[in-house]
Amino acid sequence: MPSSADSAHLARGTTAYRRATLALFCAGFATFALLYCVQPLLPLLAAQFAVSAAGSSLALSLTTLSLALCLLVSGALAESWGRKPVMIAALGLASLLGIACALVDSWDQLLWLRALLGLALSGLPALAMAYVGEEFDPEALPAAMGLYIGGTALGGLLGRLLAGLLSDLGGWPLALGGIAGLGLLALALFMWLLPPSRHFRAQPLSLRGLLGNFAMHLGNPQLRGLFWLAFLLMGGFVALFNYVGFRLVAAPFGLSSTLIGLLFSVYLVGIFSAGWAGRLVPRLGARQVMQGGIAIMLLGVALCATPWLGAVVVGLGLFTLGFFAAHAVASGQVGQRASGAKAQASALYLCAYYLGSSVVGYVGGYVWEHAGWLPLLVVLASLFLLAGWQARKL
Repeated sequence: MPSSADSAHLARGTTAYRRATLALFCAGFATFALLYCVQPLLPLLAAQFAVSAAGSSLALSLTTLSLALCLLVSGALAESWGRKPVMIAALGLASLLGIACALVDSWDQLLWLRALLGLALSGLPALAMAYVGEEFDPEALPAAMGLYIGGTALGGLLGRLLAGLLSDLGGWPLALGGIAGLGLLALALFMWLLPPSRHFRAQPLSLRGLLGNFAMHLGNPQLRGLFWLAFLLMGGFVALFNYVGFRLVAAPFGLSSTLIGLLFSVYLVGIFSAGWAGRLVPRLGARQVMQGGIAIMLLGVALCATPWLGAVVVGLGLFTLGFFAAHAVASGQVGQRASGAKAQASALYLCAYYLGSSVVGYVGGYVWEHAGWLPLLVVLASLFLLAGWQARKL
């Protein structure tokens, strides 16, 4: 017979489960829409503010860098302050900063606001992962995490797709302001739908305790492997999507911002693959599913090396499918393998994840500018081979 504590967890098929998964879907959607809406706008921003391709990528890299560094603080504070209140404050502040980004008239102002937006968003991803690990029934956890990751995929899709469309209608300010408005709508739904935490136990704020928790997680070789996976996979993923727009706007493709934005509809396969991968874990094992996802990513990279638009589109689709499958499984493993302080474990995973986005995303621009598209793909393929070797060790 299940214990009363077990029965209080959110089980599949219940109304509370559906409300919670929909709320987390909205949170993941808003986080990635606000974060990545600048990606299809990078060629426009480079031309508008007279900066290089690598320089324009700072509009994204500084955001993910500030998010990564502040995750360690917000994840620690959340062990004392709770889950839902911090997530609500984070999403609300990030949406307001997104509106402010649409009103600037200088490159420096935009970069500062984007960095602050990353700081605000740092209060959401690790807490969402910790909430899933604490509140959902263990049997439902992989599927619930898959739905959350699916929400991030949809946010990444619509954030980029709508940004490309709105920029052709009214320029990059309309694009950034429109995405911020969607963030406020997602916030309202999130506040209404998410059940309060029932299994959160507040810990007193203690620097010694916080550092001890970080040391405990970093001393776990399984968690360290997952952190490296996050860095390599996300870094390569963002680098490819950062510079594929520059590739496709040039000859022989010559695509517009709207068409480049439409190519991000490949994120739809990420929504599918995140949930699909979570359901495969009980049958095949986490390591096998992650390695399969990485192999699909490598096939996608190979197709992106061709000069044919159709092959590039298929390559981007396979690349996205493989990434979200591997990421959904890896992020779910963090909560299962952490022996305590799950929000801090999730924060370390996401810190590595967004550090990869910042570092590899910026360095990829240097490779693109000085060597070209094919050498950039070779660098990214090397990172994914290293990630596959790291997954094999788990």
